[in-house]
Amino acid sequence: MVHENCGVVGIFSLGGYNVIPYLIDCLRSLQHRGQESWGIAIPNRPPFKKTGLISKSANEFGKIVEKYSSNIAIGHVRYSTSGFSSLENAQPLKVKDLCVAHNGTITNAEQLSNMVGGCTFSPQNMTDTLVASKRLVGHLKNNGDMAKAMNILKNEMVGSYCFTFLSDGNTIYAARDPRGFRPLVLGYHKDIQTYVVASESCALSSIGAILLRDVEPGELLKIDKNGISSERFSEQSQHAHCSFEFTYFAHPSSIMEGINIYMARKRIGEYLAIKYPVEDADVVIPVPDSSRPAALGFSLKLGLPFEEGLLKNRYSKKGSMRSFIEPYAEDRKEINQSILPIKELIHNKHVIIVDDSIVRGTSSESIIKSIKNAGARKITMVITFPPIRYPCYAGIDFPSQEELLAFQHAKNETSSEKIGNNIAKKIGADNVIYNDTENLALGIGLKKDELCFSCSTGNYSSLGIKPNFKTKYQIKDQLLRN
Repeated sequence: MVHENCGVVGIFSLGGYNVIPYLIDCLRSLQHRGQESWGIAIPNRPPFKKTGLISKSANEFGKIVEKYSSNIAIGHVRYSTSGFSSLENAQPLKVKDLCVAHNGTITNAEQLSNMVGGCTFSPQNMTDTLVASKRLVGHLKNNGDMAKAMNILKNEMVGSYCFTFLSDGNTIYAARDPRGFRPLVLGYHKDIQTYVVASESCALSSIGAILLRDVEPGELLKIDKNGISSERFSEQSQHAHCSFEFTYFAHPSSIMEGINIYMARKRIGEYLAIKYPVEDADVVIPVPDSSRPAALGFSLKLGLPFEEGLLKNRYSKKGSMRSFIEPYAEDRKEINQSILPIKELIHNKHVIIVDDSIVRGTSSESIIKSIKNAGARKITMVITFPPIRYPCYAGIDFPSQEELLAFQHAKNETSSEKIGNNIAKKIGADNVIYNDTENLALGIGLKKDELCFSCSTGNYSSLGIKPNFKTKYQIKDQLLRN
């Protein structure tokens, strides 16, 4: 079963403008959410899909804009959280007369597939999006109403999901799961009388649209020639917004739940400095790119110099890409090898390195080694996210538990300090300081019980599951057998 955490866009011009140029710009601004493939869909046509980055198809934009001219469209950028990177699995998908783009992970998709009668799946085309879409289309056929269909489907699905749907009847729907794990926002472009639904507000900014609000958890939006309307397909008072969105995944310019991501990350750094005031340090350096605001906040609070002592070689093949969302280890390694130290800022100094997280530890170990080679006297690594010791079942590609560094080397530790000491020994740092869930929630600016920390705490109650953790070999074997 293939799962995905991606970026979605839905766009409808009441003024009749061709929205495809705006859709492409929105998708380009969401490229940080998915680098494997992208696609667009308009009514009564098969979706257009391409592998790789959107920029690689720049010479085709003119033809695409002309060929798919429409005042209504949806789009998608893909990052698979397991399985196969192929054009066949690229989105949007079309099932009957409904095109679907999805951001999230349906954790019980295999169980759901057993409810989809008359369908044959293979490891290449069996995705949680496809299974959920086929089930939804079945409910629509029986009920004829999207809100009723989503109300039934939400009781069958377990997991996180933000959907944009496009019907051949020229209607866009957008739905966000009842817990609000993944973000979804609504905007409006006044000049072209256009509503836009997107995973993040940075997509709205890229085309000059204004942010109206977040799509509420459990809300279904409908956009057609008559304008926009809203219904609830689920009432859920307790939310579980993904905390990793705030530290890593989202674009710094985006606003989620009324909170600017850049300011939240800077505030996280400030709260870390208050709780863990590192002594005798000379300089604070971020690991590019997502940890920059936190490193700045940390340095300002402690009165230490902030320096860009690690720079990405953006002229290498993958220098501009994000390593975490690359599906293959060799690609992640190539990206990390493009991070180069500036020796003059590091030599003979106690360096504080600020990073957003440690997952497998490969990147951290490589960065620590390069800083040591640049002559650092002492290295303290500050991590804005708590120790990751459990897999994510809500759309982030954390690997099997046995591959998580904090589980491997600190699975029985309860103290953040002891966990940090164990990890420091493994990656070669003098000290590793982890954030904790309470401090992170303070920095973000949301109540702790409004955030999902399952990957750190192992508490999956917000998803309503008690997972049976599988080894990487069991996961691989299951993929091959499906």
